[in-house]
Amino acid sequence: MWPDKRLATQAADVGEITEDIRAIWNDMIETMEAMPGVGLAAPQIGVMLRLAVVDASDRRGQAIRMANPEIITASEAMNDHEEASPNLPGVWAKVTRPATVTVAFTDHHGLRVRQDFTGLWATSVQHQIDHLAGRMYFDRLSRTKREMLLKRAKKGAR
Repeated sequence: MWPDKRLATQAADVGEITEDIRAIWNDMIETMEAMPGVGLAAPQIGVMLRLAVVDASDRRGQAIRMANPEIITASEAMNDHEEASPNLPGVWAKVTRPATVTVAFTDHHGLRVRQDFTGLWATSVQHQIDHLAGRMYFDRLSRTKREMLLKRAKKGAR
């Protein structure tokens, strides 16, 4: 739970894709499904590796497993979306991000691939990449909006 320092710490790069890494991804997908959510980054569950899963599909079971994801290109067109995190329950905020991104990542086969994401998929992928860099969605808000959100979260936690 925020403010755990791991949520503000950059995660370590993943080397080879092993059965242990695949098991972490499977655990992450189960956790994401149980929330329910559309994405999860490993630091959110205390694993300090650059691993993320995203499933913004209309029907579940389409999760993409990513190791060491990085945004290669981002559209100039922007998209607003209400974002939240299970690490800071009960609050959310509208965040503006590029509507489309191209992301390079290592997939579950150990291959480096590039994939385009749009809409909610793009929002979720960018949200997870922020987590891997030690950033929360509210770090993208103005100081005033961030302070108001954190105050609401603190009040709700009582």
